[in-house]
Amino acid sequence: MKKEERFQRFIDYFSVALPQAETELHYDNPFQLLVAVILSAQCTDKRVNKITTSLFQRFPTAEVMAKSSVEEIFSFIKSCSYPNNKAKHLLGMSQKLMQDFNGVVPSDMESLMTLPGVGRKTANVMETVAFDIPAMPVDTHVFRVSARIGLSENAKTPLQTEQQLVANIPQKLLGLAHHWLILHGRYKCLARKPQCETCGAQEFCRYFEEKQK
Repeated sequence: MKKEERFQRFIDYFSVALPQAETELHYDNPFQLLVAVILSAQCTDKRVNKITTSLFQRFPTAEVMAKSSVEEIFSFIKSCSYPNNKAKHLLGMSQKLMQDFNGVVPSDMESLMTLPGVGRKTANVMETVAFDIPAMPVDTHVFRVSARIGLSENAKTPLQTEQQLVANIPQKLLGLAHHWLILHGRYKCLARKPQCETCGAQEFCRYFEEKQK
C-alpha cells in the first residue's frame, strides 16, 4: 500500500470511529493544562486527574504556585511518577511565567520551551490543545502506533515521527489525529499485546499485514 493511501485510509477510518477525540486530562485554562501535561509524563491521565483535583484548588494560578515551595507542591503530587523533579519543574515554571510572561501561558513554541519542565512534546500539546494551533505532539503512544500502522517509516526519534506525520496529515486535522493515535494506543493498540483481532484499523495497518504473512 502506498503511503498516501495509508494516510487517507487512516483519516477516513478515525474520522468516523473517533470524530470527537480529545485530551482526557481535566483542566479549565492553559495554566491548568500545562500543569497537567507536565505531571502526565510517564504517568496515566487517570492518576493526574486525581492529583490535580486538590492541586488546582490550592494553586489556581501561576501567581499562587510561584509563591509556594517545592516541598508543598510535592505533598500534592507525591503519588505520581518522579514527584521530586516534577515539583521542581512546576515551581520553576510558575515563577518563570510570573517573571517573563505576567503569569500568562505563552502560545508560541519558542517561549513555551523556555519554561522549566517543558520540552517539545509538551509545547506541542499546549499549542494544539490550549491554543488550537496545528501541531503534532509525539508521546510514546503516538510514536508506537504511527510506526505500527505504517504512517512513520524508520523514525528513530519523536521528532522524526512528528515531521513525517506533519508532512502527510492536513494541518486542520493534526490536533485531532494526535488524539486518534493516543487513544488508539491507550485502548486498542497496546504496547505489549495489541488487540489486532478486534481492531477496525486492520485494513490499512502494516503491522497487521505482516502478521498475516
